[in-house]
Formats: sequence, C-alpha cells, structure tokens
Amino acid sequence: MRSERAAARESKHFGPPLPGSFYDRDPRFVARAVLGKVLVRRWRGKLLAGRIVEVEAYLGVGDLAAHASAGVTSRNRVLFGRPGHAYVYFIYGAYYCLNFSCMAEGDAGCVLVRALEPLTGLELMARNRGIELPPDPTTRQSRALASGPGRLCDALGITRERDNGKDLTTSASDLFVFDDGYVRVKVATTIRIGITKDEHHRLRYVIAGNPFVSR
Repeated sequence: MRSERAAARESKHFGPPLPGSFYDRDPRFVARAVLGKVLVRRWRGKLLAGRIVEVEAYLGVGDLAAHASAGVTSRNRVLFGRPGHAYVYFIYGAYYCLNFSCMAEGDAGCVLVRALEPLTGLELMARNRGIELPPDPTTRQSRALASGPGRLCDALGITRERDNGKDLTTSASDLFVFDDGYVRVKVATTIRIGITKDEHHRLRYVIAGNPFVSR
C-alpha cells in the first residue's frame, strides 16, 4: 500500500484546494459555484475523487430546516466557525452527511453535498460501500455508488468522528475540493429533499441531465 506521503504527492495533480474566500459568501452562491468541482479524499494511502453534481443550500439561523436555526450547539458549532470547513452529522441512526461551512465566522450557513459522479478510486468506493462494482459504469448500480448524501460518505469513508471540523482549504487535509476546469451546461433547482420545515424553498441545485444525481 502506498504511503500517505505518496498519496499527498499524487494529490498535487488535482490542483490546489478552493480557498476560504470561495466559501465566505451566501450558501446559495456557493451551492451553484461548487457544482462541477471535484471532491478529493485521501484514504489509506489511496485517492478517491468525485465530481459534485447535486447539493442543497441551508441558510443559517433564519432557515428552519437548517441545523443552525437553534443557535450554536456542541453539534453544529462548526457552522458558526470559519468558512470552508467540513460539517459532518449522523442522521436517522444510519448514515453520515457532509456539508461545507459558508459565510463569515459567527454567521452560519452551509452546503450539503448530495451526490458525486465518481472519477477516481471506484473500486475502493465500492468496497467501502460493501458492493461489487459492475464493469459497465453506466449501470444503475454504478450510478448509485455515490448518489445520495449517505452513500457518498460511505464511499469516501467520511464520518463525524474522523472529519467533522476538517479544514477543506488546505492541501495538507485529506479532504478538499478543487476546480479542474469543468464547465457545466445547465443548473436546475428544486425544493430540498427529506425536510418538513421551509420545504418550499428551491434550494436544491443539480447539474441538469447528469445521471449521477440522486433523484
């Protein structure tokens, strides 16, 4: 197995992580801007990467569906910290969800990552998910590899214990996002999924027509 140092050297081919200034703005702008960017994970000496194709924006204390709506707690403290950090929570007693903190320190907001188009490390992603990777990447099972917030966290080995509060803006991190120059054709918006409060807001953003979107 390659060392973490070797994986770090290889990750340089991905380009520098998005800076903190990218995340230091309204989550609605970050959500649109981050579509098409690449999420990279260094995992046990290997590299996993997927293109972000679906996200949801959460607006902070004024958004009743947001974790930040209750104010600062031990669970959501990352949201009120510096922008560009991972906020990871456990939901339904079953799976983890990855968010990017947005806005200036003290002003909460975040973007939930809902689906990835796998690019690198598909076999390891499948192993992490406990499934076999079909040889045809267009099959439904391959498309579902990292389609959904819980699935993508399983595929990339993301947990609250390991990753909550992690700085996404430094190349020293084993979790970061970078821009590979991909140009989206069209972004579509819908209401958010699986919430019961402020559900009418069209704050779910997807790359229109991408087969790796969760729904």
